[in-house]
Amino acid sequence: MATTKSSKSGDLFIALAHPLRRRILRKMIKDEVETSPRDLALDLTEPLSRLSYHVRILAWCGAIELARTEQVRGSMQHFYRVIVDARWARMALKATGDPPKKAKP
Repeated sequence: MATTKSSKSGDLFIALAHPLRRRILRKMIKDEVETSPRDLALDLTEPLSRLSYHVRILAWCGAIELARTEQVRGSMQHFYRVIVDARWARMALKATGDPPKKAKP
């Protein structure tokens, strides 16, 4: 993923392209509170390294933003908030979710 900034409106499609990023956004929209990747990793039962990567992608895409940092046990913990303002994206995230996997016959 490139590190240069581009137009945020087109990048929203990138943010919604991965199922874990959709789960992260749904959780953040539902909770309506600033949250850290660590807290999200615990809530979504995902490895912190994997979740942190997807949080960075969401921030790069402009779906979330860094709200504050806090020193926790010698390291900095980052807290993010949702800033998605596209109505269609919020409606898509509130839909039933990802389609269920097909049952084997």
